[in-house]
Amino acid sequence: MNRIDIDHTLPRVFAQRSDIQSDVWQQSVTLQRGEFYLLEAASGTGKTSLCSYLIGYRRDYEGRILFDGKDISQLRTADWVALRQHSLSSLFQELRLFPELTAMENVELKNRLLDHKKRAQLLEWFDALGIADKADTPVGRMSFGQQQRVALIRALAQPFDFLLADEPISHLDDANAAIMAEIIRSEAQQQGAGVVVTSIGKHLSLPYDKVFRL
Repeated sequence: MNRIDIDHTLPRVFAQRSDIQSDVWQQSVTLQRGEFYLLEAASGTGKTSLCSYLIGYRRDYEGRILFDGKDISQLRTADWVALRQHSLSSLFQELRLFPELTAMENVELKNRLLDHKKRAQLLEWFDALGIADKADTPVGRMSFGQQQRVALIRALAQPFDFLLADEPISHLDDANAAIMAEIIRSEAQQQGAGVVVTSIGKHLSLPYDKVFRL
C-alpha cells in the first residue's frame, strides 16, 4: 500500500459540532508511504478514533478513507486480515498485550504468523530498549513503560507499509524515547514505510515530513 487518503472524514460523535478546527477532520489529507507524520492533538479530539478507523476496528465516521484509491468501507474481513499482516502495523495506546504471557511470548505471537524477524533481532531490540532481563517475565508484572517497549517490538515483528503509533512514549523517559525513535526510524526506512505518530504533548523525535493539528 502506497497511499492513504482521509477525505472529509469526521467522527459521527462530532457531527453536530460547528466549531471543528482541524488539519485533518473535514479536510482532504494524503499520507504517503515512506513519509513521517505527527498528529498533535488535545485529549478528546479523536486521535485514537482516527487510528481505529485506519486499522479497521471502527467505522463510526462520516466521509471516506481510501487505501490506494479504494474506499475501506468496501473491504471484507479477509482484506483486513491481509492488510494487518502485511501493510498496517499498530502500536496501540492501550497496548493490547496479554498480561499472562511473557514479553517474548507476546512478541512471538505476532512474529510467528510470518516469521518476519529472527529471534536474534528481537533480542537485540529487547537489549537496546533496556528490557532484555524482562523477556521471560509475564507482561502483567511489568511497568507500563516497559510494556510500551514490548508493544513496540511486537509492532515491528511484521512487514508494514504504514506504522501507526498512538502516544507510544507517554510513560517513557527521554533516553528510552530516543532509542525507540531511532529503532522506528531505521526499521521504517529499511521497509520504505510511512509512520503516523499521535501525541498530546510528548512525542517521538523523528524526521517528520508534516505535522497536523487534530
